[in-house]
Amino acid sequence: MTEVLKVRDLKKSYKRGFIPRSTLVLKGVNFSVPSGSITGFLGGNGAGKTTTMRCMLGLDFPDSGEVQFFGGPLNEASKRRIGFLPERPYFYEHLTGREFLQFYARLTSSWNKKILDSRIDDLLKRVDLLFAKDRPLRNYSKGMLQKIGVAQALIHDPELVILDEPMSGLDPDGRMYLSEIIIETAKRGPAVFFSSHLLHDMERLCERLVVLKDGLCIFEGTTEAILDRGGVEFEVTYLAGGQKNLRRITEHAQVQPILKKLINDGAEIVEVRRMRSSLEEIFVKMALKGGKK
Repeated sequence: MTEVLKVRDLKKSYKRGFIPRSTLVLKGVNFSVPSGSITGFLGGNGAGKTTTMRCMLGLDFPDSGEVQFFGGPLNEASKRRIGFLPERPYFYEHLTGREFLQFYARLTSSWNKKILDSRIDDLLKRVDLLFAKDRPLRNYSKGMLQKIGVAQALIHDPELVILDEPMSGLDPDGRMYLSEIIIETAKRGPAVFFSSHLLHDMERLCERLVVLKDGLCIFEGTTEAILDRGGVEFEVTYLAGGQKNLRRITEHAQVQPILKKLINDGAEIVEVRRMRSSLEEIFVKMALKGGKK
């Protein structure tokens, strides 16, 4: 897989306080995003996630470091290949949902009216807003605005989609629709890079994770790798002597020998479950409680 985004030694400071003093927010952030992947961006409040995204996209200027999109710098050509939903997007409330998407499509593409209308209807259907396509955005709920914002990020068929807290304000149905869109988008080839505080969704959707703490990247790799940090054990349920029994095995190498012995002793294996800590449990220890980097 090729890298569609590469961040190297990104540093950013701000001057804060009544007597302004420089505070280093990003202390040398490094990570990359491969094509066709779903990468989650994690970090506690104040870790530097939004600052990183702003510096990546030219909305803020880093002190130093390098950001590459598709092997080169951020410019007009690469911007047309990126879809972005900020954490606090601005919506033109007098526009309808359809008009809003038409406006953004014309900024980034040159499709004819027939193709564009078809694409807009398809996106509105995918985010479950086709019924509200002719309503002014002022009449949309918070969750509906979040959905139309995601549709805006996808309208020009980008190769990299960057979403800052896209699940915010969505009910379970809305999160399900958005999850399906994220999975479908990555399957078609584009990369999806998104931040969220909903770690259950991150664990379910993301094949890769980037974890930020105090302005530094403390983990970059597969979701499986970070989940394995919490340790793995196996829970075996079996019948013996007419009774249901439960046995826990903490060593992977012991699973097969123990199962073989149980079967040889006449037991009936009912279930073997792989047990491990959730992403939320590992994240709390790792990024919020001073865990190992």
